[in-house]
Amino acid sequence: MTKTAVIVGAGVGGLAAAIGLRRAGWRASVLERRAELERYGTAFGIHPTAQAALDRLGVGEAMRARAVPYRDARIRRPDGEPLGRLPLERIERRAGRPELLISRPYLLDALLGALGDVPLRFGTAVTGVRELLDGHDLVVGADGIGSAVRQAVLGRRSGPRRVGSVVWIGIAGFDTGAYGETWGEGRMFGMTPIEPGRTNWYATAPRADTADELRAAFRDWHDPIPRLLAETDPATWIRYEMRHLYPALPSFVAGRVALVGDAAHAMTPNLGQGACTAILDAEALARHVAGEPDLPRALRAYDAERRRSAQRVAFGSRTLHRFISSRPTLLRDSLVRLTLR
Repeated sequence: MTKTAVIVGAGVGGLAAAIGLRRAGWRASVLERRAELERYGTAFGIHPTAQAALDRLGVGEAMRARAVPYRDARIRRPDGEPLGRLPLERIERRAGRPELLISRPYLLDALLGALGDVPLRFGTAVTGVRELLDGHDLVVGADGIGSAVRQAVLGRRSGPRRVGSVVWIGIAGFDTGAYGETWGEGRMFGMTPIEPGRTNWYATAPRADTADELRAAFRDWHDPIPRLLAETDPATWIRYEMRHLYPALPSFVAGRVALVGDAAHAMTPNLGQGACTAILDAEALARHVAGEPDLPRALRAYDAERRRSAQRVAFGSRTLHRFISSRPTLLRDSLVRLTLR
């Protein structure tokens, strides 16, 4: 008899889980509380390990068709002085492929194209899991940092926690050719490619609650930062409060329920690994349930593979956030010069 699974949440992790389970011979369906997919255009970094997972899911080729390589990115001071170079060349040499960046809508399109006959039902809010378990062998919680599935099976001990920073994101209609991050005192500005002729940027600054205040916060920083802010329509900017899941979960599974992505380990964006870890979760879950007919054993194996790994990444991202935000900056900048030559 064909086993069935319902995935709650149609983000990157949920869609990837549905693809993997369908390829494993399961009958899967996806429930999404929103009326349509969120298609805002921030850039996702796709590490070589996540690229390999997408290849195993049959999505790698479609992803690479719209992705751009990420190379030669540096950490700078506000006056433009380089402090160090991100280890992207080292990653490429070790993995045999570069780090990639892809617009969120393009990655969603690649995943949607691989769903096949998996039903995707919009406007379906889930508040519990009992009724879902009555009709399915497996429930996958991929419903984000405020996961209703997580709360239903693990309670509210772990939940969203603010870290005290607001992030602004935008896409400028020109290519800067200069990428990486600039770290100031309590402020940070990042630039990455996203597709030819466009630049993805992101910024944090205290007490910058409007577009004018954000522009003022970076007015005296090195080029092309003021130009990026001046030439990006504020109506297209995204602003959100940085949060992470705290404390770390004791397990990613509970009975016949498994958590993936932000529902399991939402992290600050400083390492750019949110999408990667969600993809790795989804592929690992599908692989374990495909290779082990005993579902409880398969879910324990999934938890053993992914929980500590994902939580280490989340901890590293929080630690980097604190490091970037540290004051005074002299010691921080000296450490960057020593470690990122």
